[in-house]
Amino acid sequence: MLKDFFGKRKKYASIPSEQAKSEIPEGLMQKCNGCHKIYTRKEMNNNLKVCPNCGFHHQLNAWERIESLFEEGTFREWDKQMITGNPLEFPDYEEKMEKDRKKSGLNEGIVTGKGILEGQTTAFAVMDSRFRMGSMGSVMGEKIARAIENAKNESIPFIIFSASGGARMQEGVLSLMQMAKTSIAIKRFSDAGGLMISVMTHPTTGGVSASFASLGDYNFAEPQALIGFAGRRIIEQTIREKLPEDFQTAEFQLKHGQLDKVVHRHEMKALLGTMLDMHKKGGEVS
Repeated sequence: MLKDFFGKRKKYASIPSEQAKSEIPEGLMQKCNGCHKIYTRKEMNNNLKVCPNCGFHHQLNAWERIESLFEEGTFREWDKQMITGNPLEFPDYEEKMEKDRKKSGLNEGIVTGKGILEGQTTAFAVMDSRFRMGSMGSVMGEKIARAIENAKNESIPFIIFSASGGARMQEGVLSLMQMAKTSIAIKRFSDAGGLMISVMTHPTTGGVSASFASLGDYNFAEPQALIGFAGRRIIEQTIREKLPEDFQTAEFQLKHGQLDKVVHRHEMKALLGTMLDMHKKGGEVS
């Protein structure tokens, strides 16, 4: 009888907890990809999506990045209307692009424009990995080239945040051509005395890492960002050697001279402001 009584209590006691569980809104909580601790999304967002416990940097989308850097209401987007076609008539490509547009709210995997950062006007481009994994297609390359050209014409600095899986296979050689197009635009900008700052975030790989992402006057990265060209497994199979555990991390690249600095997200805005201040026309530093 006592067994039945306590059995019933256990059974009934479970009902409120199940109800409470069902009443928690979906997407309210987020698990850290680094230490696996659980936080509310609000808490994580308020911390710029950096884990309060282990410091793991979760990905920011394009507009979250812009809001974290620019003075409110100052950012003006360029070339928003540009949409990628299907030049090679790749099967299902248009359907996948439309799906990504609805998911991300973007027409392409990059946002370009200009705004005021720490009191100074700068041209800006930021990639968004929600759109085709941030892969570089013909429209992305064109938007970057136009943003650099605008920066040159307006005599303002250019900052780009990269996050990409590389060239977009559905556009074949047209995608690979963007490596040359963006590199030439940067060379013209540099010859005109322009300042370019490149910030690599997780991940920055393939043709993006081999072109514009590595051509800044200053090349920075966020902690633990994956940065490289070919994948780890392919390299190990090619050279028949085991690579270091930290291979292709931002810290590894810094140690081997491929980066100027690894910058915590909470320090990024202040650092960019300092760099812009150092390179103001006239050479005055406040």
